[in-house]
Amino acid sequence: MNVVPRDLMTEVPVSSADFRGAMRHLTGGVSVITAGRGKDITGMTVTSVTSLSVEPPTLLVSINRDASSFPLIKRYGAFGVNILAADQLDVAERFAGKGGLKGADRFAGSQWVTSVSGVPLLVGALSAVDCEVEEIVERHSHGIVIGRVRDIRNSVRNAALAYWHGQYLAVDQDEDAARLAEVSVPARGLRGV
Repeated sequence: MNVVPRDLMTEVPVSSADFRGAMRHLTGGVSVITAGRGKDITGMTVTSVTSLSVEPPTLLVSINRDASSFPLIKRYGAFGVNILAADQLDVAERFAGKGGLKGADRFAGSQWVTSVSGVPLLVGALSAVDCEVEEIVERHSHGIVIGRVRDIRNSVRNAALAYWHGQYLAVDQDEDAARLAEVSVPARGLRGV
């Protein structure tokens, strides 16, 4: 079934501030999107990566059309998704623009490899995924980029970097499971549930 886009009219418009406030409650995994080839490279920190399908392996990422990465993704038809580990906060901040770094300067301080498509992938990321652009759907201020996965480099690490309420958080499966076990209500106390 195809959905036809239509103009939606609401009686009371939702303010940008209210929408941002609501989205701050949504915890997101932190990734760095990389784009370009050779010296013509840039990247950005995002929480907008999601899987679209397993067959074929496909990802979605939402990118502001004014971001420096967007024209490079369109020009070269490829991008990298680097899912950050908990100890890669410095990478997240660099690619979010902290310190005023732009373009290729954001890549300094970390080790990168060139993917099959030519985009840089972060060595030591939880997963580094090489994607070929399948389609870009432009809506409002952003482009929804659909990427066919061409290569994956997985790490054995398991502590992820997340973003929630304007702050970065470490999510560690082993440590967090142990903490939850300490504060959980014992099963015997849940009668009738």
